Amino acid sequence: MISKTILRYVWLINTLLEEKSLTFEEIDLWQGRDPYPLRSFHEHRKGIKELFGIDIKCTTKKPYRYYIANPEVLNTDKTRKWLLESFAMMGRLEEGYTLKNRIMFEDYAKKTLDNLELFIKAMKANNEVELDYYPFDKPMETFHLHPYAMKVYNRRWYVAGYIKEKEAIRCIALDRIGEISITKTTFEMPDDFSAHKYFANTIGIFTNEQLQPKKVRLRVGAKAVEYFRSSPLHKSQEEVATKYNEYSDFQYRLCLTPELKTAILSYADLVEVLEPQELRDEIKERIEKCLTKYK
Repeated sequence: MISKTILRYVWLINTLLEEKSLTFEEIDLWQGRDPYPLRSFHEHRKGIKELFGIDIKCTTKKPYRYYIANPEVLNTDKTRKWLLESFAMMGRLEEGYTLKNRIMFEDYAKKTLDNLELFIKAMKANNEVELDYYPFDKPMETFHLHPYAMKVYNRRWYVAGYIKEKEAIRCIALDRIGEISITKTTFEMPDDFSAHKYFANTIGIFTNEQLQPKKVRLRVGAKAVEYFRSSPLHKSQEEVATKYNEYSDFQYRLCLTPELKTAILSYADLVEVLEPQELRDEIKERIEKCLTKYK
């Protein structure tokens, strides 16, 4: 259960973001619950700064008004934004607890959650991790991994880091890990590594040093255009041409990863690859192979 203090943090942040600035009396009135002691309010300001990096300041002249001094942090720090949105969602679900049998979730495997906790601990201390990895199509391998970053994609958690045995940075799934332990060996994070840059030109988690981003252009049928507009396939998406009620062309800068191809194929006849030619040819080949199974 999410704590009342965290719920108060979320309410206070969202209220100040919406109203721009409020006096303490207005905040006390708006929250509409029990009286809000001034001392608790200042403790909450401090907690919000520590947890979310959001700085609530006060004007220097009467009437003293409180405001968020750095709202841009929620645009530049994706992790803090995700954390705030997650707590807000949890708060809404708790308010609707009586609907618990009508709101359905998919569960993460306990092994995934245990591994998630272990990797967070290792990343905080920059400790190497020893693990047994079970790929879907290969025998088990033992890796010594320097965990650099973590990412969730399609409800699966992944860790990206330097694998000694591969002599390269790779991304592996938490739910494919067997035995695992944190070693006493420490590592230094490379100055030039950025998780955002590492995954910048890819859909999903597949990436390596040999993949270079290319211009990708998709023609999306009218039935799927609004979906693409509201839920972009990738942050680089641009709508570059439109023929009303027939199609729109969307352009990207992406690495040609397996996840990209799977995403395109998931739209069946609603999406056509215009370029690059190599991607168009591969999608065509996979469709033809699929058709042979239905003859």
